[in-house]
Amino acid sequence: MSTTTSREAAGAYGTNGASYYEGRRGDGWIVFGASMLGLGGVWAIIEGILAISNSKIFIADTRFIFSGLNTWGWIVLILGVVTTLAALAIVNGSEWARWFGIAVAGINAIGQLAFFPAYPWWAAAMFTIDVLVIYSLAAYGGKQLRT
Repeated sequence: MSTTTSREAAGAYGTNGASYYEGRRGDGWIVFGASMLGLGGVWAIIEGILAISNSKIFIADTRFIFSGLNTWGWIVLILGVVTTLAALAIVNGSEWARWFGIAVAGINAIGQLAFFPAYPWWAAAMFTIDVLVIYSLAAYGGKQLRT
């Protein structure tokens, strides 16, 4: 009588006996954090370019903490580039990338709150995503993704 399951017979187990179907706790959060950080970075780049070019999607005559829409466009553009680089580093799975991603998401969250007067709903959504990214990397980022 055989004790193998249908998964074992189908080759669903690796060399160490771990199932390919069973993910570790928090793998989904890490993937979510990296993908949202990357997507948020790309959108921040687009947002920065639109602000620099004085696009009509932003609220006219907006008052900022300091400077104007053009300056904040450059700030958000730089934050977007750094955020995208952090997402790429997290995908590589190094420990320093986790901390870099947390720091970048925190700085981006503050930057989005400062950009709030120009486009309130978008800034609030980006701030929320940054908080979720910080949670995902802080709570589960120390566990490396399986390759």
